[in-house]
Amino acid sequence: MPLLALPAVFMRGGTSRAVMFHAKDLPERAAWDPIFMAAMGTPDPNGRQLNGMGGGISSLSKVCVLAPSARDDADIDYTFAQVQIKEAAVDYRGNCGNMSSAVGPFAVDEGIVRPNGETAVVRIFNTNTKKIIRSTFPLRDGRAATDGTMAIPGVHGFGAPVKLDFLTPGGATTGKLLPTGHVTDWLDVQGIGRLEVSCIDAANACVFVRAKDLGLTGRELPEALDANVELLATLQNIRRAASVAMGIAKDEAEARTINGVPIIGFVAPAMDSPTLSGVPIAASEVDLTARFLSNGQPHRALPLTASLCTAVAARIEGTVAHQAVGGTTDGPIRIGMPSGILTVDADVGRDTAGAWVAHSGAFYRTARRLFDGRIYVPV
Repeated sequence: MPLLALPAVFMRGGTSRAVMFHAKDLPERAAWDPIFMAAMGTPDPNGRQLNGMGGGISSLSKVCVLAPSARDDADIDYTFAQVQIKEAAVDYRGNCGNMSSAVGPFAVDEGIVRPNGETAVVRIFNTNTKKIIRSTFPLRDGRAATDGTMAIPGVHGFGAPVKLDFLTPGGATTGKLLPTGHVTDWLDVQGIGRLEVSCIDAANACVFVRAKDLGLTGRELPEALDANVELLATLQNIRRAASVAMGIAKDEAEARTINGVPIIGFVAPAMDSPTLSGVPIAASEVDLTARFLSNGQPHRALPLTASLCTAVAARIEGTVAHQAVGGTTDGPIRIGMPSGILTVDADVGRDTAGAWVAHSGAFYRTARRLFDGRIYVPV
């Protein structure tokens, strides 16, 4: 079988990894899916992606495509592709916040953006959500710095900080911060009946449910969740019902074909909880506890867009997340999750008509180029 050789860069962004392409090195958009699936090793009924660059979990099965932007308010256009693992499918409906942290450094190191001084500010237009992200990070000798003192939960070691500011993140998927028009909704969920949830769309569409309503504490680790087949099926049923309620899918059948959004998570009040590293979290260190699924799999950390959505939801009075923090909190929201504590800032308020508005959200990540060269895919 002949192989197609394409220039590519492999990068870590936050707690994810992705193959990064220049759009100019790819064929027309209609031909992307087979290339991306072959690059990742999808579909793989074994779930390991050993015949590609994927790692068998959703956070390691990603592709980013970058190009100079023609927009006045952006320097680079960034398209994110979530490649499924067992299924022959690629999802472009949402963004990856973690990989967004790699986009600015990539743009500088590849010469798409040429900043001066000691700090770069790269304006990123995410084509998936039609939103602007501002990436700020230090430079060293004209390239993105990698050394630093920033540590993030789930990644060993230290790196240079990358600050991501998501500007006006509301309605990234559906066009509305509150897609249903309510801070909570009652969904009729297959297998469990009526369930109260909050459907919020900021950076990515998410549906929030109380851990206790699922018979959980909220402190469960991914391995335990992954072993609970019945729970995973229930969470998917909730996600599909929310997809219809939010207008993402017209019916349950269509919702079954959409894996990326809405992202589903369950929340609980601040509590003492374990982490994957074995270092426990004290209740006093966090504002709420959260667990998320990403493309059907329990996430080892938190999807960053879902984290931003959680912080926004926690600021909106009456939501399930707001109830979990026990009311309005001052300062950034500290989220307890399987890999540690993630701190997210969210500026949320009301407009002159009294409607909720998400002005911005921000957090810090680190990113690193792992290698570059050519990736070979069968054609």
